[in-house]
Amino acid sequence: MRRRGFSFESRVMDREVTGIGIGLRYDLAVELLERRPETVSWVEIHPENYVDRGGRYQEMLDLARRDWPVITHGLSTCLGAVEPFDAGYLAQLGDFLRELEIPWHSEHLCLGQAGDRFFHDLLPLPFTEEAATIASQRLAEVRDAIGAPLALENVSYYAPQGTNGLAEVDFVVEVLERADAKLLLDVNNIYVNSRNFDFDPKAYIDKIPRERVVQIHVAGHHVRDDGLRIDTHGQPVPDDVYDLLSYTLQKVGAVPVLLERDNNIPPLDELLSEVDTLWSIYRSATEVTRAG
Repeated sequence: MRRRGFSFESRVMDREVTGIGIGLRYDLAVELLERRPETVSWVEIHPENYVDRGGRYQEMLDLARRDWPVITHGLSTCLGAVEPFDAGYLAQLGDFLRELEIPWHSEHLCLGQAGDRFFHDLLPLPFTEEAATIASQRLAEVRDAIGAPLALENVSYYAPQGTNGLAEVDFVVEVLERADAKLLLDVNNIYVNSRNFDFDPKAYIDKIPRERVVQIHVAGHHVRDDGLRIDTHGQPVPDDVYDLLSYTLQKVGAVPVLLERDNNIPPLDELLSEVDTLWSIYRSATEVTRAG
């Protein structure tokens, strides 16, 4: 892969990642880069869109890095996979992450393929001790290959688990502890799962080791006519997710929060209105944390 150099008038790689971020998505990148809103503190990218690619995507990334720290969030290296990882891709990914000087990289705690078939979806793992063992080993394998701190993300799921396994949160914590890993805590996924499978989302948050949380995701979701909630990243963040975010921030402190919007992307001003709401929650909740 051809390496690219960077020489910016203002370099931001050493700036702390804090506050509210937004995804650098192609559909809104041009306007985002032109306006460079001050309420956006950092941006998140999917490295699969950039590794060994170049062109317009690389140009947009170069422009974004002039003013914002960048965090990476993977889509294809699912940490529950039993198939061998692509060593060539992991080597390229490690080079890319070092070039960006990221503080951590994240991947999903799930399955994404079976054999040579990739599903382009995030399939849940069984919440068992065996799956926790495999996932923690695979996490360590990826972390060693990329040479960077690695956070796992909890995912949504839509079919009930067996009765002989762990509760979801206990499974997530088991993998975190076994792998000595960091956590990208997706608050919307917790809320979606709690409504679909009737558990208390705040009790879930209470069990998370706060020192492992390095980043939070919030998003909107679709509610079907039968009440099933689907994590789509295609709707505005609902009030109940905002409320759970506030509760979470009061528990874990001033962890950076990303507004995820990947589908049905609205005008930038609508997203920035949600960013403003997130800032209000963030400041209020983290003031409570400091006061406590």
